[in-house]
Parts: sequence; structure tokens; C-alpha cells
Amino acid sequence: MHMNDMVVISTDDHICEPPTLFDNQLSGELLASAPKLKTDAQGKNFWQYQGYIRPSVGLNAVVGRPFEEYGMEPTSLDQLRDGCWDVHKRIDDMDVNGVAASMCFGNSIGFDGQTFHKAPDKALSLRHMQAYNDWHYDEWCMAYPGRFIPLAIMPTWDMDATVAEIHRCAKKGFRVVSMNENPTVQGLPSIHNDYWNPMFKALMDNDMTIALHIGSGNPAPHASMETPIEAWISTMPLSVAQGVADWLQLEELHQYPDMRIIVSEGSIGWVPYLMERADFSNWRHKAWTRSRFQDIKPSELMKRHFAHCFLWDPYGLKNLAEVGEDNVTYEVDYPHSDALWPDAAELLWEQVKNLSAEQIDKVTHLNAIRWLRHDALFEHNRREDMTVGACHARAAAKQVDTAPKSSGGSVPTTETRPVTSGFGGRNRNPAGDVG
Repeated sequence: MHMNDMVVISTDDHICEPPTLFDNQLSGELLASAPKLKTDAQGKNFWQYQGYIRPSVGLNAVVGRPFEEYGMEPTSLDQLRDGCWDVHKRIDDMDVNGVAASMCFGNSIGFDGQTFHKAPDKALSLRHMQAYNDWHYDEWCMAYPGRFIPLAIMPTWDMDATVAEIHRCAKKGFRVVSMNENPTVQGLPSIHNDYWNPMFKALMDNDMTIALHIGSGNPAPHASMETPIEAWISTMPLSVAQGVADWLQLEELHQYPDMRIIVSEGSIGWVPYLMERADFSNWRHKAWTRSRFQDIKPSELMKRHFAHCFLWDPYGLKNLAEVGEDNVTYEVDYPHSDALWPDAAELLWEQVKNLSAEQIDKVTHLNAIRWLRHDALFEHNRREDMTVGACHARAAAKQVDTAPKSSGGSVPTTETRPVTSGFGGRNRNPAGDVG
């Protein structure tokens, strides 16, 4: 196999939602009361909804900028690559990157629909969340059938509404839902509470996958506000282990052998150790902990129920057998600061070229198709048109511009000491702003 023969699916990307988000989905008072993208006196964009203000972009949208200009800018859509928010330009940026299909989490509404969860008028939030799901499917994903993996968000503050929305979205064509990895931070019961039973059943009845995104419920910790931010960024993927260990203890994993959970932005290098440690802990403690793992090991359920995605993890790929070659998918993380663009295909090939052709196919696209039920890629597109080589050829024909987009020399700080973890404010979501 050669690099140009690969078919690449990214299981973690993001959308910087456009100001026209609800224009074709709502009208009248519902449109007037929907989340709005506004601009402050300094020219910075922010989203406003029911009294809640969410800053726009930041480090979560620096793709294509010079590295020295990374920071809490850009702060307005006109500073971004158009592919951050324009679906047609996104396809161009996917082609130039050699990416056939992409699963896109929200930015302005949060990975799990946080904006709607925080709003006080939940009846209104439900209607606007439904409109967001419709926009995501109708205007983003179906603009290029098969090129995007539809990802729904759920009104989990209301379990009856959640079950209804799961059935509605499944009928529409969604096969994946995003939810908070630790719903207690939203004031909801933990995942081990019976509150969630109807949701899990509805998801299984509709053969849907659960997507958990880093930082939605368990923010990556850092030692202090004076800790250099590079230390914080280095350990962010490891923070995912906390949520995975919690979900690994979920009773429903024993009840539903076909339940599928995909973990976004966590990488894979730490996975073998967590499985090893979980098995050791179970061996030493199950006699008194009333563990559910009496006749099966935690590592067995990890491989049965969890998929993990990597961006740059040569170490993890060297240990692919321990991670599980059927449990690994690829991610670009466009347009976040970790995103490999416009050379993702080249950097991916550098990591996988020593694997077998069968393993390369699995980690680049076949695992993603199976875990996310995305047969639509090849139902709507010929395989030969989705290879890295074909994508690059389309981008070349369109002369897609990959030149760095500068803000005119803006730099995050003029200080000479290392930027600290406290940079940009204490309340920033590490995954949303940095990952």
C-alpha cells in the first residue's frame, strides 16, 4: 500500500458554527430567541443565549495560522479559515488534507450541547437543540452526503425528551450521539444511576454509538496557574483515562454486549496500561468491592465496547496489538491547535507505513465505519474517489490555498517567560480552547 491508496476518516473535528446557524430551521419568535453570534466593542465575536455568553473561537480555531500566532486569538470569524464555518470550504480543506469523511463536534454550543444545558428555559432549549440537530444533518452533513458523520446532541436534562430525540434523530439518519462524559457537572445523576436506563435502551434499540469528547465533563487538571501551559497540553490526552475508567464500570456494558462508545481526542498510548491496571485492580480487590467483573476481565470489556482515536501517537501504534487493532480510529481535530493540516495524510502515513495493509485500512477508515455505522461514505461516493490521492487531486484542481492565514502579527503575549496554565483566564475549558 502507498500513502495515496489510503482512505482516511477523521472521527474528531469541529465546527465554528456560522451566524446563519438557525436561519433556515426556525422563524418568528423561535428564530429571534435562538443563540446569536454577536460582536463586542473590541470586534470580538461571542455567542449569546438566554443570558449566557460563550466566547467564540480562541485556541480551538487556529488551524492554518503561523505557530507563533497561536494563543487565545483568533476571536472573530473573519480571522479564521473559511473552512472552520463554511461547509463548502471545509470540504476543500478536507480534500487538501486527504480526508474522505469527518465527524464534527460543535464549538459554539459545546461538545455535548452545553449551551442548551446551561439555559434556564429548558422548553425553549429543547426546541433550539432540535433545530441545531436538524441544521447539523440537513445543512452540514447532507450538503455532501457521506463526507460527514452526523452527530446529534441530546437534551439529557429531560429523559423523556432525550428518548424522543434519539428516536427522531435515528429516523432522520443519525447513528451517533454526543454526551457529557461526566453528567454530574451538569447537575444530573452519574452514569451509574438508573436515571439513564431509558436512554441507553433507546440508543441500543436504534443501534447508535455514544461519543465522549475530552474535557466535556472531566477537565484536564494542571498543577497550578503558574505551571507552563505546555505541561498542561502535554498531559491533556491522559485525562481521558478518568472518564474511560468510570464508563468501563457501567452496568449496561454487561447488559448490552453491542454497546459502542468512541472516545475523542484521547489518543491511544495509555490504553494498554489502563487495561492492565484495571485487570490488576480487579484481581486484587474484586473479593470485597462487589465488582461486576467476576467472570470477565475489564480489559475484555474495554476491547468489546470502546474505540479510541489518535492524531499523533507512534508509540500507541507500535503497541497496536495491545490497544486492539479493531479499536483504533484516526482524527485530525480540525480546526483546533493540535490539528494536523494541511499535511495530515503525510503525517498519518509516517505513523502507519510499517503496519500491514489490512491494519492500515482498519485504523484509517474501516474501524470508523464499523464503530460509527457510517456505510454512507461508500453508498454515496465511489471508493476510488475517496482515497488520499483522489482527494489531493480535487484540491489541486481547485487550487485550494493552504498559505498561513495571519492576523497581522498578533502574538499571545509579549513576555519572555513560558506562557502559564493561567493564561487566558481561570474558567477556560482546556479541551475546547487548546486541544
